[in-house]
Amino acid sequence: MTQTQQPSNNPIYRYWTLVGMVMIAGFSQGMLLPVLAVMLEGAGISSSANGLNAAALYIGIILISPFIEQPVRKYGYKPIILIGLVLVGVSLLLFPVWQAFWFWFFLRIIVGIADNLIHFSTQVWISTTAAPSTRGRQLAIYGLAFGLGFGIGPMMTRLLAFNDYLPFIIAAGSSLIALGFMLLLKNEYPAADFETAQNLNTFGRYASVLKLAWFALLPGFAFGYMEASLHGNYPVYAIRMGIDLDFVTVFLLPSFVFGSLITQLPLGILSDKFGRSNVLLVLLSVGSVLFFSMSWAEQNLIVLFSLFVITGMLLGSLYSLGVAYLADLVPASLLPTGSVMTAVMFASGSMIGPVVGGVMIGLVGQGAVYYSLSGMLFLLFIAGVIFRIRTHTQLENAA
Repeated sequence: MTQTQQPSNNPIYRYWTLVGMVMIAGFSQGMLLPVLAVMLEGAGISSSANGLNAAALYIGIILISPFIEQPVRKYGYKPIILIGLVLVGVSLLLFPVWQAFWFWFFLRIIVGIADNLIHFSTQVWISTTAAPSTRGRQLAIYGLAFGLGFGIGPMMTRLLAFNDYLPFIIAAGSSLIALGFMLLLKNEYPAADFETAQNLNTFGRYASVLKLAWFALLPGFAFGYMEASLHGNYPVYAIRMGIDLDFVTVFLLPSFVFGSLITQLPLGILSDKFGRSNVLLVLLSVGSVLFFSMSWAEQNLIVLFSLFVITGMLLGSLYSLGVAYLADLVPASLLPTGSVMTAVMFASGSMIGPVVGGVMIGLVGQGAVYYSLSGMLFLLFIAGVIFRIRTHTQLENAA
């Protein structure tokens, strides 16, 4: 086989293999949340304990985040992704072996760690190898792949009626297939800029990313906040407000996920053409208005469904757009650090969102989840305006 024929040296093969990796990560997350919730509910575990168990995945993401960057810089992307795939596959096979609360809590932490290893490495690898003119498009497809995997995952709950092992065997098998494709891929390393990367300690790199691109980290927080609030709070809210729960779980929540798949690529292309900052500010402001308006649409399920689809189409790309914007703002040597910080922000939003939403359901009642999401997006819009003004001022002063 000649050098040009080797798939490991082909940028197209590399890109689509990495896209497949993040789809596997999304599938494992999307499958575990509802499947384990159903199994814990069947075991008589309380709803609060069920929620605590679900939070373990995001705890794993946060725990590993400060420790990913250095191994990736030292050993390259491929070994870290392979470790993540092996950890996910083994953990998935162990879930049905012993159905104990704390055993599952520990395994979920491991899956969170493994998924973050995959996310971080694939995200930085794509961001640093994509041309600036196509970065938004490529990361949009990356985000679409994660959303597709996350959207397919919950369908595995239907397989529990046949066998408790079946969803986990399928998910572990997909990790094994992905492992085969990854083994053919040539290892690469993040860019090493001696001035910005090697002469700065870890905290110095974090400070540099915050100074250059703190707003680009916030879309990751917003995406985690939304995803966890909708899947964690909304079923409880629906029960209290008398909204049909089957409608919520079968139509409403999936409509948000699959709505985001429609516009990932078009929004990525638009951000390449009109600028990431402009697109993000429009999405945050319109999204805030749409969520706020949902409190008046509850009595008409068709209108509510339509609003969920539109909101998903607009806001489902926040994470990938934030990553693309981060890559625009920081040098390649600082992108691994920025990706770590994005993962931490996503996990933080995923844990904070359901807590805020749960408190507001108890205090406000009707409209609580919508107000929580609308308020968060509005605050991020204000932050984006402030960041834009300060950035323009700095550029003018530099000129």
